[in-house]
Amino acid sequence: MPDNVQLTYLFDPLCGWCYGASPVLDQLMREDGIAVTMAPTGLFAGGGAFALDAGFAAHAWEADQRIGQLSGQPFSPAYRKNVLESGTARVDSGPATLALTAVRLSAPEREFETLHAIQRARYVDGRDNGNPEVIGDVLASLHLDEAATRFAAPDNELLSITRARIEHGQAEMRRVNASGVPTLVLHDGEHRRVISSNVLYGDADGLIASLRADVH
Repeated sequence: MPDNVQLTYLFDPLCGWCYGASPVLDQLMREDGIAVTMAPTGLFAGGGAFALDAGFAAHAWEADQRIGQLSGQPFSPAYRKNVLESGTARVDSGPATLALTAVRLSAPEREFETLHAIQRARYVDGRDNGNPEVIGDVLASLHLDEAATRFAAPDNELLSITRARIEHGQAEMRRVNASGVPTLVLHDGEHRRVISSNVLYGDADGLIASLRADVH
């Protein structure tokens, strides 16, 4: 079946709300006739990265509880203790974004699987996925050997494509006047329409039916 529903998923690997949206996105990714292009926005990469202090940790944990209630996604005590309350973690999605680009270049069909594994490393296993060593371990655990090798010693091509993907994601956000991530954009010919983020935490079957109706 041809992909007659074209979507762009704007996200950041360290965005808790993006983690909450993962179950619905996973179902979209598996659906015949629906093509989802992943577009990292660099929200917490480069100049957007920062040290995780007590104030942000408290804010994040409060938001995480809301995300968990809406989505059913777990936020473990290990995450709260070992990441939020560690005093050493950084909010830095640069390493994860670089790794996802390495996967896209070598095994593109596994990019979303890798994103979800990176998210679970943080929110379930309580590992700081702003740390390149943790990201390297995730790639190794998924047996993504080529991506792991490129991530460990990034060449100019990988760095350049990663920057280009972030620039594309940021440009797409401006184009659709998106206020944050996650944002799902439906392509209808030359037109683009933002899908309400509320549906990313609800009924995936209903969303899929609505998307199919929109393109017919």
